[in-house]
Amino acid sequence: MKKMAIFLTLTVFVMMSAPAAFADDAAALYKTKCASCHGADGKASAVGKKMGAKDLQDPELKKATEAQWIEITTKGKNKMPKYEGKLTADQIQQLVAYMKDLSKK
Repeated sequence: MKKMAIFLTLTVFVMMSAPAAFADDAAALYKTKCASCHGADGKASAVGKKMGAKDLQDPELKKATEAQWIEITTKGKNKMPKYEGKLTADQIQQLVAYMKDLSKK
């Protein structure tokens, strides 16, 4: 019984800390892979604007589904590079969730 209580306590601890770890990973990925064009706050940087990068609050992007964001991030679009083979599908999904959250701010 004592082992079960310890196991449950550890499981709860891991589950509670996991979302924060994913958020940190996604923020770090965004900072290294996206911010130079899309801006630290999701509002396209000056360099990004010159290259045609979209502000994450762009109405067209806000209408896009999560699947469309994943497709663009995976395959690339126009001057945006593809991240297929550079990031895992899970990393891309986390990154998209982070970007969609930035688009709401």
